[in-house]
Amino acid sequence: MSAASMQMTEDQFLCSICLHVFTDPVTIPCGHNFCKACITQHWNINVPYQCPNCKKLFYTRPELQVNTFISEMAAHSSEQQESKPGEVPCDVCTGTRLKALKSCLVCLVSYCETHLEPHLTRPGLKRHQLIDPVENLEDRMCTKHDKLLLLELFCKTDQMCVCMLCTVLDHKNHDVVTLKEEYEGKKAELKKTDDEIQQMIQKRRLKIQEIKHSVELSEEDGNKEIAGGVQVFTALKESVERSQAELIHTIKEKQRKTEKQAEGFIKELEQEICELKKRSTEVEQLSLSEDHLHLLQSSRTLKAAPPTKNWTGVRVSPPSYEGTLRRALNQLEETLSNQMKKLLEIALKRVQQSAVDVTLDPDTAHPKLILSDDGKQVKHGDAKKNLPNYQERFDTCVNVLAKQSFSSGRFYFEVQVKGKTKWDLGVVRESINRKGSITPTPQKGFWTIWLRNENQYYALDDPPVRLSLRSGPQKVGVFVDYEEGLVSFHDVDAAALIYSFTGCCFTEKLYPFFSPCLNVGGKNSAPLIISPVNHTE
Repeated sequence: MSAASMQMTEDQFLCSICLHVFTDPVTIPCGHNFCKACITQHWNINVPYQCPNCKKLFYTRPELQVNTFISEMAAHSSEQQESKPGEVPCDVCTGTRLKALKSCLVCLVSYCETHLEPHLTRPGLKRHQLIDPVENLEDRMCTKHDKLLLLELFCKTDQMCVCMLCTVLDHKNHDVVTLKEEYEGKKAELKKTDDEIQQMIQKRRLKIQEIKHSVELSEEDGNKEIAGGVQVFTALKESVERSQAELIHTIKEKQRKTEKQAEGFIKELEQEICELKKRSTEVEQLSLSEDHLHLLQSSRTLKAAPPTKNWTGVRVSPPSYEGTLRRALNQLEETLSNQMKKLLEIALKRVQQSAVDVTLDPDTAHPKLILSDDGKQVKHGDAKKNLPNYQERFDTCVNVLAKQSFSSGRFYFEVQVKGKTKWDLGVVRESINRKGSITPTPQKGFWTIWLRNENQYYALDDPPVRLSLRSGPQKVGVFVDYEEGLVSFHDVDAAALIYSFTGCCFTEKLYPFFSPCLNVGGKNSAPLIISPVNHTE
């Protein structure tokens, strides 16, 4: 199809009122065509009714006839030539903008096939340089040198787009590449950046799953704790109710025995009263007799009557309930103690699930300490070894740290202290002072307990706390919850809590801490032994 016919076809499909391609085209009696909405609005405003093209007047409002031919052709033309998303539209078209075929570097305008015709036929325009259609053409031109020069190169030195002339003048000896090459490189960088972002997203999604899983585990642990607690307290409640019932039953039994005894006494007394009343009647009747002989004879019979019981020492004493109540309380105390022991055993098993493998670090040990080859035992020796004075080594106090450090989560380890008269145990932060005299308090980075004089236990809080223990522990468990700020010590064999540091604020690595203390004449020669944890449920 020729360009002229294309131009004619375009004009035929334009409404003379809105200058756009017809929408619902209709024909009026004079033969001209308009959009239905356009001519309807025009006649609503302009009365009498007149054709906008030929100015013919109609005295009555004409009936609008749908022009199906123009409607189909207009739709077909619009579908065939209208620019689509991603395509460069013609800068000259009004109304519906058609797809551009070329862009002019002189005019800095993009043209569809129809509006491109002058550049193909007129001598003055034929000299213009045409390229494939490009959007935002002015932004792609070098304004410094010549608008005919496209920004087709990229100066990596100055990080800017340049034209060919720029590379010879202003950017001589610079690292210049084609836009395509820089585009591909930048695209690869963006791809790499996007890959890194996607990896970060994936890591965070995994972290979300990890957190959700932690919440699920926490919920499971919580449910187990609730079930265990409910079981224990239900047993306690049943025990209390049972003890209460037994106490009430015992007291009522004693009350019934007392009442039965009292009823027996009362019955016996009433019988004696009855007998005495009979005798009283006889005595009264005899005293009224005027027969001297009869009175004397009958009085001898009264004297021979059996004597009554002596009630002077008879007592009905209220029963004593002290022993009954004491026995009930002792039984309840025993039940409570057993249930508490079960709870403590459950708590100990729970913290034992956080057991870690701990070994002693010889680079931190005081020169007089003797460590076993496997790093599990430490004791004090008399001879001072010639060792390098590392920054990590204790030089005055006979202490040693573990090789392992912890900066998050929970951990637990157990130490045998059997046979010792003095020892120190706990955890410390990495930055503690290891030279000279040491003050082991939480403010100084120490969370420890110790034994002195065989039976004096202390928690080295600020101030120190004297611990009252029923018996000395043979094996001590140390548990730390880093995020919770908790350090607790347990008597493993008795499943009893010794002491807890709470509300701690940990910001550094934590190390398990050990001190076997001095061996004075062999009295404290037993070693501290890091023991394997028994995970048996």
